[in-house]
Amino acid sequence: MEQLSSLMKNYFQHKKAEIMGINNFARFAIFVPIIEQNGEYHFVFQVRSKFIKQPGEISFPGGKVDETDLSTKDAAIRELQEELGVDMDQIELLGELDYMITPFHFALYPFIGTLASQTKFHLNPDEVEDIFFAPVSQMMKMTPKEHPIHLQVSPSEDFPYHLIPNGENYNWRTTVMNEKFYEYEGHVIWGLTATILSHALEELRKASKG
Repeated sequence: MEQLSSLMKNYFQHKKAEIMGINNFARFAIFVPIIEQNGEYHFVFQVRSKFIKQPGEISFPGGKVDETDLSTKDAAIRELQEELGVDMDQIELLGELDYMITPFHFALYPFIGTLASQTKFHLNPDEVEDIFFAPVSQMMKMTPKEHPIHLQVSPSEDFPYHLIPNGENYNWRTTVMNEKFYEYEGHVIWGLTATILSHALEELRKASKG
């Protein structure tokens, strides 16, 4: 018993907490690229190709973290290079943004960085239809529209109601997600991209204050 107690003490003293069940989540790395043009910083957005899921939507470069990626940071840089076709020496990673866990078992790891002003883009047509640039200063002045999405619990037909208090009348928790919408020159930025954009803008405001 004393040996077990000693083993438990040693284990928990060295254990680092993680997000519970994170191994069951699909991990995605995102790169928020900023480039200087005409003396002003711009976000680089991409229009998703018609050949992939959610065609035509606006996003930042990013994708699933592969087993061969050394880290989520490396995955974000790899996705940036694969999708926008930029050279490694044109990329400067500034740092990481807050990660996000979605109700759909996605773990998102966004990073922010800059591209050299003379960067040449070679878009991957299988994933990216086009890109456009939006001034950071202008995006900071925008107040996104917000619309709620209500998420509710829908148990399976064979759910064992007899095993829980109040059975079929159990008072399930529900939640509301406020979806943000930014509109810029005919483009609509919403969903996870808008959430990451809003967070990046807030962090840039903090950074500008020193």
